[in-house]
Amino acid sequence: MVEGIDEMKIGRFQVMGMLQAARAYVLGLSREQSLSWGLNRAIFYAAAKRDFRPRPPGEGESVAGERERESFFLGDTMAYRVEGKGGMLFTIGGEVQKARDFERQIASRFKGGFDDAWEEALGIVRSYDREVLLSQDDFFERVYKPRRDELAEKWSELFS
Repeated sequence: MVEGIDEMKIGRFQVMGMLQAARAYVLGLSREQSLSWGLNRAIFYAAAKRDFRPRPPGEGESVAGERERESFFLGDTMAYRVEGKGGMLFTIGGEVQKARDFERQIASRFKGGFDDAWEEALGIVRSYDREVLLSQDDFFERVYKPRRDELAEKWSELFS
C-alpha cells in the first residue's frame, strides 16, 4: 500500500458529513449552516464510535463565546450552536465548525467533483419523508447506514 493513499479516499466520515449537510439543507438551514451541521454531526458520530465521553459543561471550554452556546434541535437531533458574525454555526469539543472546515475535511476529498456529489446527496435526502429526516435514529438507520459503504466506494472511484 502506498503511504498516504487512504488519506485521499472518501470514507464514512465524509459520507456522514455530506448526507447530514444535505439533510440540514433540505430541512431549511442555509448552505453555510448546513455545512457546519454536516461536519459537526460527522465529528459527533466519529467520536461516539470511539466511545468519546463529553466533558461536563464549562469544563475545558476554550472558544471565545462558547459560554453563550445554546442548544439547537434539527428535528430530535440536538447540537450546540453559537452566533458569530456570519450567523449561527455549530460547535463540538470547544471548536466551531465553519464552512471552510467542511471544505478542508470533507469537500476537498472530492477533487473538484463536490458539486456533483452534493447534488446526489440532496437527491438521496429529498427522496425520504420529512418525518424520517427529523428523526436522528431514522436518518441514521434508513438514509445513512444502508448506503454509507456504497457511497464511500462510488465517490472514491469517481472523485478521489
